[in-house]
Amino acid sequence: MKAMQRKVDARELAARLERFDEACRQAGLKLTHQRTEVFRAVASADGHPDTDEIYRRVRRRLPAISLDTIYRTLWTLKDLGLIATLGTPSERVRFDANSVPHHHFECTICGATHDLCDPELDGLTRRKSVRALGKAASCHVELRGTCAACLKSPRKKPR
Repeated sequence: MKAMQRKVDARELAARLERFDEACRQAGLKLTHQRTEVFRAVASADGHPDTDEIYRRVRRRLPAISLDTIYRTLWTLKDLGLIATLGTPSERVRFDANSVPHHHFECTICGATHDLCDPELDGLTRRKSVRALGKAASCHVELRGTCAACLKSPRKKPR
């Protein structure tokens, strides 16, 4: 298993923004400043921000933006396939603009979410038990446990 947590460099951010522009044009959506800033907040994040964190980031640049606009924009971006959601509906939803196929590991102590690549997990779609159900188009695995940093810290307790 290979962890993928990394900073989003300028080239990758530019590619994500270009993909955003193209997807909006194809969907007939206006490229509004608000929509662009919401996407930029997710696309430039080196982690997997939740709605509150995205709201705080966007408000630094657009103080008048409403939380409702943030929510509507995030779900529009998800519908366009530009971002994905992580977590279950009963939990705090996080957003991810990394479109490279990958999986996630969430620490149940500190809440950190890390990207990971693992060809064995990717291969789950080809397993006999999955084929018996139909043809899987993709696979996304979310692992939950204790991250390496929390394992080293004796004072932290699971959330």
